[in-house]
Amino acid sequence: MQTRRLGTELEVSAVGLGCMSMSGTYGTDFDDAESRATLLRAVDLGVTLFDTADVYGPFANEALVGHALAGVRDQVLYSTKFGMVRASDGTNHGVNGRPDHVRRSCDLSLQRLGTDRIDIYWQHRVDPDTPIEDTVGAMAELVAAGKVRYIGLSEVSASTLRRAQAIHPIAAVQSEYSLQSRDVEREVLPACRELGVGFVAYSPLGRGLLTGAITRSEDLAADDWRRTSPRFQGEALEHNLALVEGSREVADDLGCTLAQLALAWVLARGDDVVPIPGTKHRRNLESNVAATSLHLTDEHLARLDVVVPPDSVAGDRYGDMSTVNV
Repeated sequence: MQTRRLGTELEVSAVGLGCMSMSGTYGTDFDDAESRATLLRAVDLGVTLFDTADVYGPFANEALVGHALAGVRDQVLYSTKFGMVRASDGTNHGVNGRPDHVRRSCDLSLQRLGTDRIDIYWQHRVDPDTPIEDTVGAMAELVAAGKVRYIGLSEVSASTLRRAQAIHPIAAVQSEYSLQSRDVEREVLPACRELGVGFVAYSPLGRGLLTGAITRSEDLAADDWRRTSPRFQGEALEHNLALVEGSREVADDLGCTLAQLALAWVLARGDDVVPIPGTKHRRNLESNVAATSLHLTDEHLARLDVVVPPDSVAGDRYGDMSTVNV
């Protein structure tokens, strides 16, 4: 497995593993045994970065990851998040970035993960009611205490990133980034490069849109979160699927799947960009990791810009965008 650097020090596998779908969100059709096997297979394939959050489950995903990887803890990096507050039944209680919540959340995550340190600790969403200086200050205290190694921010604006960086070095920013979601290229990604901050791309497969496996909303389970996403609704879905079909000829020329093409595109955006495609199945994991061997030429990238132009996707990423890129 190739490696990449986040920030100035942290070396990670070129492709990580997003663990969210192993504990719900995309429907309740998941299998803990297969998820554990997928996590261990990822280690075999050289994946080192495993991304979870306290809200996934809620709470169950951290425990699943920690239990499955306990025997190989020193070979892997735990990446987890705080700040999106949910009750155990999934009830949404908003966003919390207050210092006391940061400290309490970290201790609970350490307990669920069964570890004495979190390798990358992320603020999942910026709390608009708490100054970023206060939140990052509390995160810096966790670094000083040895509970956290590196700090990350998820879905943060360029201006907020600069304020945070003035308090403590930020290793990476995590935001949605894919062939169909390129808004971070305007300000966030340039700011990361200006400041020496790495970038972790979640949903690099467009939450499944870019894989070709989804052809209509009925392909999604009734309890799948994507049924509420504007990009998976009606005319927007039809438009977005047409964009996917436009890229199929490039995938055929490369002899790869649509999903592998989408991942290769993200990997081609720069050595400071690390995609974390999510899956709960070994077969998808193995296919995703194989994308690291693909090379997209300038011609391939230019063709993709024609068939999937920047800003051509229809629909917002979320129904409520109020806490995205604050």
